[in-house]
Amino acid sequence: MEKDIVNIGKSVVIKGELNGSEDLTIEGHVEGTIQLKDHVLTIGPNGRIKAQVFAKAVIVLGEVTGNVTASDKVDIRDNGSVDGDIVSPRVAIAEGAHFRGSVDMQRKGGAAPQVQAKPVAAAAAAAPQEKPAAAPQRVGA
Repeated sequence: MEKDIVNIGKSVVIKGELNGSEDLTIEGHVEGTIQLKDHVLTIGPNGRIKAQVFAKAVIVLGEVTGNVTASDKVDIRDNGSVDGDIVSPRVAIAEGAHFRGSVDMQRKGGAAPQVQAKPVAAAAAAAPQEKPAAAPQRVGA
């Protein structure tokens, strides 16, 4: 299966909202919002992004200023730079990369948290004596 990859050249400047349904490589400047929910966004070595980014995976070789949310992975490569918060279940930061912000690596799966939440709720309802004993230990710890 052939994969479509779109390139935004280094002389291109985009301001506003950028949405797509294919993999994208940016070598130019983008300001605003980038949404590629089910696809890979690559910020090339010449790419300069000032945007909120939402994608399946984000590979950073250039500069990103803004929050990055990825459903799969964020990869900041050597000489890549991210100045903003990252939300992704997997994060890789290479030696020589720059990162300033916070990282939230909570998994946001579809069915798994619901399956885990039901037994916990059922156990708490079935054995209410155990719940109060556990709560003070977590608060005091």
